[in-house]
Amino acid sequence: MTQQHPDPQVVVVGAGMSGLVAARALHRHGVDVVVLESAPRPGGRVLAETTVLGSRVDLGGQWIGHGHHRFTALAADLGATVYPMRTPTLPTILDGDTAVPNYSPTAVTATAVLLAWETASRLGVPRSWRDQSVQAWLRHVPHRRARRLLEVITAVATTADPDRLSVRALLDMARFQGGLRGMLTTAGGAQDSLLVEGAGTLAERLAAELGERVVLGSPVTAIRRDTTGATVESASGTYRAAKVIVTVPPPTATRIAHHPALPQERIRLQDNTYMGSVYKAIAVYDRPFWRERTHAELMTLTAPGTAYFDSSAPGGPGHLCALVAGPEARALDDLTVEDRRARILGAVAGRLGPEILAPRGWYEKSWHRDEYAGGGYLALPEPGHTDGHFPWPTTPLGPVHWAGAETASEHAGYIEGAIESGDRVAREVVAALATAAGS
Repeated sequence: MTQQHPDPQVVVVGAGMSGLVAARALHRHGVDVVVLESAPRPGGRVLAETTVLGSRVDLGGQWIGHGHHRFTALAADLGATVYPMRTPTLPTILDGDTAVPNYSPTAVTATAVLLAWETASRLGVPRSWRDQSVQAWLRHVPHRRARRLLEVITAVATTADPDRLSVRALLDMARFQGGLRGMLTTAGGAQDSLLVEGAGTLAERLAAELGERVVLGSPVTAIRRDTTGATVESASGTYRAAKVIVTVPPPTATRIAHHPALPQERIRLQDNTYMGSVYKAIAVYDRPFWRERTHAELMTLTAPGTAYFDSSAPGGPGHLCALVAGPEARALDDLTVEDRRARILGAVAGRLGPEILAPRGWYEKSWHRDEYAGGGYLALPEPGHTDGHFPWPTTPLGPVHWAGAETASEHAGYIEGAIESGDRVAREVVAALATAAGS
């Protein structure tokens, strides 16, 4: 028999950053709230772990981008320490053991394409580009190595397969995420700063603050709407609430049955979007020894195309972060942990030194294999559909309200966007409850 719980005023579905921020804001307004999370941990697409050397590393979202003031404020509020990324003016591109010069035909061609995309994202996408996939568009780029560089850049920036992302969707995404330049830049861009304690620690601290109001291991199976509220069915029991906030991305929200059925707009959003594929690894060393000879912000073109970042905190051990996205991330699934580590670190040993092959600790996460998140960094639109292009609809459906990183009006898809959406939906629900109480 399903357990019936005391009725909260609001049920939040999903204990990612958006859901936790919304629940905290509601609780501070005196609203009785419960957060139901399917996974055995809070955080959603953020996840921090403690290393063998005692440092904290983020295996999920981690960066505070330039202008991410909500993220910065939340970090300060929760006692976390911000530090700037150590970064060169430009990353080094490696094709095998060869460094690609910044003014080579490869770099010049790739830069010209990125500038064309940036301009189109601001002024309007040419009609001939709209239905083309990124892969089809890149076939027109004249230099093989430039095409490969752009493939890796777009994969790491979006986590999409190049044949499964339209140029229009890419440029819509760029426009809502502050432009391609901002998306791809470290200092002053989307990868500007980090937290010593890890972004995942913020989710842990929010959940701890909410205490028993966060119920883990409790996937929601059904939401039944009526004129006075909604009944939420979950693995931990049934909850009756005046309002429900759904924060999980639409591709994973298909596991929730809605009664009455969702309108076609929401069904299309669920059916015509998918979660990206991304593999992330952090290698940990006693110190960031590579700084004595060079920087570690690199991009490799030999498969798997990988972006590397020096994410070491000041005075802390060395952290080398590696990201592989799209189909090449899934290709790593067939390898052993040892083979993945050897391939990822071996690609930069010639640049950073043989010591890179012997980390003190190795931490990795394939987000597309996570049964709860379903992938990362964000939900993406299927080609040939406009559903899932930014901005995403947030109009409430009776007692059901929508949030999540993809619904943000700025910095959509980032942690900053998740925080914005949590703040926005909490204000929305508080106002709706006040209106109902006064009527």
